[in-house]
Amino acid sequence: MAATAVASVSAPAVPSGVATVKATKAPVSKSMVRKAKKATHRVLKQKKLIVKRRSSPARTMTRDGLPILRSSMALVINQEDGSVIYAKRSSVKSPIASLTKLMTAMVAMDANLPPDELIAVTQDDVDTLKGTSSRLKVGATLSRQAMLHLALMASENRAASALARAYPGGTPAFVAAMNKKARDLGMAQTHFLDSTGLNAGNLSTAEDLVKMVNASYEYPIIRQFSTSQSYEVVLDDYRRPIHFGNTNALVKNDTWDIGLSKTGYISEAGRCLVMQARIAQQAVIIVLLDSQGMRSRLGDANRLKQWMEAKLLRAAGNKLAKL
Repeated sequence: MAATAVASVSAPAVPSGVATVKATKAPVSKSMVRKAKKATHRVLKQKKLIVKRRSSPARTMTRDGLPILRSSMALVINQEDGSVIYAKRSSVKSPIASLTKLMTAMVAMDANLPPDELIAVTQDDVDTLKGTSSRLKVGATLSRQAMLHLALMASENRAASALARAYPGGTPAFVAAMNKKARDLGMAQTHFLDSTGLNAGNLSTAEDLVKMVNASYEYPIIRQFSTSQSYEVVLDDYRRPIHFGNTNALVKNDTWDIGLSKTGYISEAGRCLVMQARIAQQAVIIVLLDSQGMRSRLGDANRLKQWMEAKLLRAAGNKLAKL
């Protein structure tokens, strides 16, 4: 049998005089790894192989189908029959800031004092508690009615203070009348210490504030002044009229039908809002307390409105389905 030839391959000879070097891996640092990852990520992104992750949208409804609000306390009732539409910690007592001014307006009007009587802003009306500013300088003189308008629409603290000071018996008598009015309205969890709401000791609950809003709604002037979009006053020290706007931007929104409005804010109370409005074919009273964020109370109001309107549409759809 013929033998099978096997070819042998030998390694190439190393030329004489050339030293052999053993292959070794170069050390890789952490910074090099990071740079490589970034470069790879950049290339993949350019080729659109990486899609930016989108955070999941925030929940807007509870499992029970109720809107999630940023207000710590809230209450919505049907104004006609008093039935509760939405409630969140509605019996919890909290500072109410300038919502106070609705009670201030009622007490000032109940006194039946001359609306055209001139009232001057004095040093006593300057806020030394919170240090808030005002365009009504000391010495500025306006009618009682103009002061009432500014207190309700623009939440002018000096105007609210001047109304109390010009009351028979002065501010102490005015605050006493505020607390008596609260008791008469059945606001058992409410107490007032001043006419502006700057004092954090002005306390109430959403349930009590519904009663205050309902009572305020009986005064046509309060309805008119609290929902007017703007107001101008003429003062002797100014060349031009001073323009004031409503502190509630929703009164300028055509999708809202608002019959009464009042906002409030101090740090202890958070952002507050009360309104009488017509939503989903029913008159309602809305109370929002201690909302965090500049526009969160307006956002909560809009969420409640959308939720109520959606409920009405669903109810209408169910009726049609049964026909």
